Amino acid sequence: MTDMIDDGGVASPARALIGDTVRARLDRNPMVSRIDCPHLDIYGRQNFLSAQECADLRDLIDASARPSSLFSGSANADYRTSHSGNLSPFSPLVETITHRICALTGLPASHGETLQGQRYTVGQEYKVHCDYFPVTADYWQAMRKSGGQRTWTAMIYLSPVEAGGETHFPQCEFMVPPVEGMILIWNNMARDGAPNRFSLHAARPVESGTKYVVTKWFRERPWG
Repeated sequence: MTDMIDDGGVASPARALIGDTVRARLDRNPMVSRIDCPHLDIYGRQNFLSAQECADLRDLIDASARPSSLFSGSANADYRTSHSGNLSPFSPLVETITHRICALTGLPASHGETLQGQRYTVGQEYKVHCDYFPVTADYWQAMRKSGGQRTWTAMIYLSPVEAGGETHFPQCEFMVPPVEGMILIWNNMARDGAPNRFSLHAARPVESGTKYVVTKWFRERPWG
């Protein structure tokens, strides 16, 4: 019975409660807008970061970026072609942004993974993928022991993009264009706490300009 309750691929009252709590908090916030999608809890907030904060984070990303790999550890020249890197949690700016994300969502910092920066230049993309962990993946047992499923994703756009670079949710049939300073927040779980296929998303290829984002993933239990 314990294995069934803790299985990341099925409904979970604990994960459902996390979703309910965050959703209620965001719905009460007049600065936050819910994106109309019946099968996905997804929200946006404009001007979450200042232009200077975005510029400073871009500098941190440039200093740490390396060719992106898939979560399994494999590099894939076709599937994920961006550059990315984890940002030091000891950076005062990273610490400030992390606290701000936690205050907005109500999610505890102890459940959050390291803030990761990503950079996409012309032609670079990340094809359709999920942020939750497929329980059939060989790394699931390790993730299960280090915090369990990823519940919410918080992603902040750090630069204007002249063309392309949208965040595409193909199962929901909409795209979000990058806007500097805007945070996008979505629940990777369905209302019953099971992984939600409607959270599948892609970073569309940049057509002109450079796209910078930072992403913070939250686990169902304390991370690490």
